[in-house]
Amino acid sequence: MELLKKRILDEGKALSENVLKVDSFLNHGVDAKLMYEIGTEFKNYFEKHNVTKIFTIESSGIAPTVMTAMQMELPMVTLKKQSSKILNGEVYQTTVHSFTKSLDYQLTLSKKYISEDDNILIIDDFLANGEAALGAIRLVEEAGAKVAGIGIVIEKSFQPGRKLLEDKGYDIYSLARIKKLGKDLIEFI
Repeated sequence: MELLKKRILDEGKALSENVLKVDSFLNHGVDAKLMYEIGTEFKNYFEKHNVTKIFTIESSGIAPTVMTAMQMELPMVTLKKQSSKILNGEVYQTTVHSFTKSLDYQLTLSKKYISEDDNILIIDDFLANGEAALGAIRLVEEAGAKVAGIGIVIEKSFQPGRKLLEDKGYDIYSLARIKKLGKDLIEFI
């Protein structure tokens, strides 16, 4: 997606060979018009996948997921990164390791938001090592539902996430695929 790539080049900051900061338009400040265009791209790609619901992981994936859900006229569900005392065990949970933050967290899905008949589209802001996506997949499949595909806003293609997910048979659609990062260097595939 050329508009997204331009924003990454104009406003993104490569802090190292693994860290890309895009907080001015994706995950702190949010450019609603850009998110709408991102939603359009995901809708156009996934509209023939018989999606019944769209899932994301809190919090940076929420904006592009909302726009996609609106355009596809589908329900959206946010997977929580911590347990809730009010869910009373009516949840699916899995442990996910965040390499960015160097910690483990419990990814949580309330059982009332998924059924065996669902065909879930998972959308996330970044794909690097694939841990977050795999955690979401585990929750969907534990519920007996299917994964229709995975939409990624920005993929760090030099990390193993895409290959890991593709080797397991998942359809991955990334809007911006980064080949290389370095201090003040951003190269796309």
